[in-house]
Amino acid sequence: MIQKIVLITSEFPPLPGGIGNHAFNLVNQLVAKGFEVTVCTDQRSKNLQEDLQFDNELPFFVKRIKRYRIVFVTYFMRLVVFFAEVKNKETILLSGKFSLWSGAILKFFFREKRFVGILHGSELLAGNKLQQAFTKWSLKQHDDLIAVSHFTKKMALQLENSLSINVINNGFSSQFENDIIQTLNGFPKIVTVGNVTYRKGQQNIIKALPNLRKTYPDVHYHIIGLPTEKKNFIELAEQLDVLESITFHGAVSNNELKAIVSSCDLFAMLSQKLSNGDFEGFGIAILEANALGIPAIGSSDSGIADAISDKFSGRLVLPNDLESINEAVKEIMKDYEQYSANAKQWSKQFEWEVVIDKYLDLICK
Repeated sequence: MIQKIVLITSEFPPLPGGIGNHAFNLVNQLVAKGFEVTVCTDQRSKNLQEDLQFDNELPFFVKRIKRYRIVFVTYFMRLVVFFAEVKNKETILLSGKFSLWSGAILKFFFREKRFVGILHGSELLAGNKLQQAFTKWSLKQHDDLIAVSHFTKKMALQLENSLSINVINNGFSSQFENDIIQTLNGFPKIVTVGNVTYRKGQQNIIKALPNLRKTYPDVHYHIIGLPTEKKNFIELAEQLDVLESITFHGAVSNNELKAIVSSCDLFAMLSQKLSNGDFEGFGIAILEANALGIPAIGSSDSGIADAISDKFSGRLVLPNDLESINEAVKEIMKDYEQYSANAKQWSKQFEWEVVIDKYLDLICK
């Protein structure tokens, strides 16, 4: 008998987002393994037809929920849809803050069903004190919890130390090809992919550039992503007199993204925890770069610590330790061929074809 699963997620393609990327790949893998999966998620595009056009090409059913101006109407409609979908499913996967809240509520009505919460990180301390308390209560209602990194697990246990949490790192599907090359400025060429924000940590590489230029006068930092904090980062670069060593590429097409990343020497993600508790849960983009043989430098104070094998596939540093960043770049460039080979080897254990078996061990137990 085919096991029926419903995934309730706060994000889902076609619009970008880490939680949505995880959900999309997880469902595709489950379907490939013979499970019948339904996805419940919000309408995210301004035009519903854009979402529906994407959904209609998928090998599974996606139930889109309209978002209303009155937020409580959206909450109510979500629960109505969730109730209808959960009734004839055995396992319910929940990903995202409201999804976790919903799972706790649904568990009261469907005690015999299995509720598995997936913890990414940003949802744990999101909202005010009341919302955080509700998140804490919600986590305790689930049958199983999966954290995408050991750092995420640590933060969840700080919220509620009685929780039993499994760690299954995010998987990645290699989307880059080595034959897509773009001529770029600089040596070494350092790249970051992600929303241009203080959490993603592009400012930390910018701050490190004055020291890096002493060793590598032609070093160049390529920044790809939505330009959310671009103005502030340009001002920082001007203050440090390093703006000429930076290119803001903005949000680019998938093909251009492939070309830029494939042409760089180092991938950097020096994310840092914000004062509101938001932090990086993992680092899929790091592994996508590793698969091309591009070593990475990442923050040791985040979920990125699970995505980098320190002194093997790259280096882990504190995001605001400028001297350590400088030394990490020099160490990798000095032994680049070995780091490059190690990065390719390291990335293989995070391919979705490997990661899905860990989910199956939990779902099918």
